Amino acid sequence: MKYVNLGRTGTKVSRLALGMMTYGSRSWREWILEWEESEPIIRRAMEAGINFLDTADVYSLGASEEITGRAVKEFAASRDEVVIATKVFNPMSDGQNDRGLSRKHIMASIDRSLKRLGTDYVDLYQIHRFDKETPVEETCEALNDVVRAGKALYVGASSMYAWQFQSMLHFQRTNGLAEFVTMQNHYNLVYREEEREMIPLCLHEGVGLIPWSPLARGFLAGNRRANEDKQKAETARGRTDDYAHKLYYRESDFTLVDRITEVAEARGVKNAQVALAWILGKPGVSAPIIGASKMYQLEDALAALEIELTGAEVTRLEEVYEPHPILGHSY
Repeated sequence: MKYVNLGRTGTKVSRLALGMMTYGSRSWREWILEWEESEPIIRRAMEAGINFLDTADVYSLGASEEITGRAVKEFAASRDEVVIATKVFNPMSDGQNDRGLSRKHIMASIDRSLKRLGTDYVDLYQIHRFDKETPVEETCEALNDVVRAGKALYVGASSMYAWQFQSMLHFQRTNGLAEFVTMQNHYNLVYREEEREMIPLCLHEGVGLIPWSPLARGFLAGNRRANEDKQKAETARGRTDDYAHKLYYRESDFTLVDRITEVAEARGVKNAQVALAWILGKPGVSAPIIGASKMYQLEDALAALEIELTGAEVTRLEEVYEPHPILGHSY
């Protein structure tokens, strides 16, 4: 396993982060794996050297955090060897204050997350989206207090407009508050709009990128077909993940997948490995967040670490990209 600094921090993380949304309670999503099914995959990931686990309070409404905490206790040599990231923002109940980025919700949520995770602190506490209903000053000051209380070592953010992220970074910096060290953004071969503003901003500020959906929720694996009845998809997620259908499935998206297939076949590897190798080679990317519901998916991701694409291959992959509307800023 290869390790890099998490953004401009001194903390070392594996080049791949294991996305824990896949593990939790099937009552939340049909394709979720519960502990018995997820245990061998998580164990293999950690044995392979993945030390970066990314979850969120909303994933399986807390059950993902519980599985994450259990995995750390059972598979990690010590808590210090693991980098745990979780998130806050999305509704956890029907309660009016059990959502968003108000001081009230952040302070309540960090304590609940720590209890579910079974730890005294998280390494990275992230805002899951931008909250238009709460002043950025309130959110930034609350996050700073979480860090000062020792409940989180760093804070990070996720999908939003670059101007929103810059406004928060500016307030943090000018007021001596804990600054965002990571951006968990929507970025992959089929969705590259982040290259226009957000990624240049992060490179300028030294903010580490930990992209979500580097395989476009499985779309780049090449097992989807245009105009295909989604009920005939190969995986449970392909059949039931309506969100993916909103993000991808344009004609040009399938053209890009064909290019990935060409490069993969020429190398004798899988589409997923080529797509991951592409994003791993991008400036500023600390660790893309991979999801694995089957062991072979994890093994493919690990194998991608050994692939370095040529300039000609990168050009071949990128030249058919067509601009997309902004996607992924809402959960």
